[in-house]
Amino acid sequence: MKITKIRARVFEWQGPTVPPQGNFCSNAMDLVWDNKAHAGADDTMDTFRFHGWTVVEVETDTGLVGLGNVALAPRIAKAIIDQYLALHALGQDPWDYEYINQRMYRATHAWGRKGVAMAAISAIDIAIWDILGKSVGKPVFKLLGGRTKEKIPCYYSKLYRTDLGEMQREAETYLKQGFKAFKMRFGYGPQHGATGVVENLKSVEAVREVIGYDNDLMLECYMGWNVEYAKRILPKLEKYQPRWLEEPVIADDIDGYAELNRLTSIPISGGEHEFSLYGFKQLLEKKAVSVVQYDTNRVGGITMAHKINALCEAYSVPVIPHAGQMHNYHLTMSSLNCPMSEYFPMFDVEVGNELFYYIFAGEPVAENGFLQLRDDVPGLGLTLRTDYLDQFRIVE
Repeated sequence: MKITKIRARVFEWQGPTVPPQGNFCSNAMDLVWDNKAHAGADDTMDTFRFHGWTVVEVETDTGLVGLGNVALAPRIAKAIIDQYLALHALGQDPWDYEYINQRMYRATHAWGRKGVAMAAISAIDIAIWDILGKSVGKPVFKLLGGRTKEKIPCYYSKLYRTDLGEMQREAETYLKQGFKAFKMRFGYGPQHGATGVVENLKSVEAVREVIGYDNDLMLECYMGWNVEYAKRILPKLEKYQPRWLEEPVIADDIDGYAELNRLTSIPISGGEHEFSLYGFKQLLEKKAVSVVQYDTNRVGGITMAHKINALCEAYSVPVIPHAGQMHNYHLTMSSLNCPMSEYFPMFDVEVGNELFYYIFAGEPVAENGFLQLRDDVPGLGLTLRTDYLDQFRIVE
């Protein structure tokens, strides 16, 4: 079996979107003075919205086609795949996935290593694993070690900061659906001063009022704080017993993560914006995070994510991948060190995570707070949807 064709297409959403809301989610742009010099100046989340997605199809001489995907900088990812990566996979046996992955990683090392280059590598690698599963009639998780759970516990992850009453109603809706864990976003950071601290605490208290203390609550900063602000607010958050505090500072501030992780009883989590095996080694060696949250379509694909799982297990640090999605579910199912998954329900297009459901069919729907992967569906279990094609601009 040989790889004969690699096709990368960008799916750009043209359909309706949820309008931006103020203080929707703190993020790394919040700390930069806004001089209104760009069109999205009133929406600090605009640089983190992704209303496009790169879909990669890897074909073989046996007629099998594997699906991979990139959610970061999709047009750039397509160019990297077309111009730099495809040549390293074409003509190769997909079962030589380690060799192909190393070729792509090392060939782009002078300008890659992090960010969109690694995401582009991930897409081809994910598609290759889809082929491998299809070629032997097994789901990908069976190739990675098999079933370690009857089903995957998942947490509800769409509690962005809105009106507190709305947040409570949203939490109550999914509590009634059987979820036992919830993640909410902070809307305020250092630039809001003491008033923002109060608003953040009020939002945590409001959600705890609904879900109680017999369910898990996770808190997301999305890199919108700094170390000083985090040290100021962490002691005030401890009484709410969060399961973790996610990405309090920018991803490159590893020492800041380590300082905060030592400081508080609240586990600090991160890794959504880390891209390499060596990067996670640094996080673990410095005890910078107590929970690792890589995304398979950013870290070099399933080949590298499988290695990261083993590395984290050796450090007794659990892995709970970012964003849900099928490429992450297979790794979670096959690893004892992955206790649960993030889960977004299908929703109107807002930040961009939602697009996965508009492009791909086959994603499991949570039932009573759990996800199930089928043993009788080979590969990733995804196909391309056709019912929303008229709402995308497709760049070939």
